[in-house]
Amino acid sequence: MSDPDRHIDPTRAQFEAFKGLDRDEPCEMLNLVRLRDRALYPDGHTLQGTGLSGAQAYANYGRDSGPVLERVGGQILWRGTWRAGLIGPSDEHWDLMFIARYPSAHAFMAMVKDPEYARAVIHRQAAVLTSRLIRCAPTETGKVFG
Repeated sequence: MSDPDRHIDPTRAQFEAFKGLDRDEPCEMLNLVRLRDRALYPDGHTLQGTGLSGAQAYANYGRDSGPVLERVGGQILWRGTWRAGLIGPSDEHWDLMFIARYPSAHAFMAMVKDPEYARAVIHRQAAVLTSRLIRCAPTETGKVFG
């Protein structure tokens, strides 16, 4: 990808680092997504040129990938709506923010390798301007920071 500010898919090095972590522990993925105004499908795709918004294309991704997420035992734990950034770049904002939980990294890997998911992800790639996907391990909650 020529534009270093666009983060839509993992790089090979990022994916290898992900695969090198414990695959048996529960896997929580923090998703931060900024959508395109207009979806950008690759040439030749059946929806290319139909004028979908990024939000519409991402909704198609959710609709088509949802059954795969459920099949591997995943679920959305939390969703939020951006209000304001208190720390960080002043021009950074996110259209979608959510945490997806998988019973294990094996389950996440099964999802991304599923042929149905491969057909759905084209909508995500067309919809997303930039994103962050951060693997987290669940820990205990409490009444103090840290």
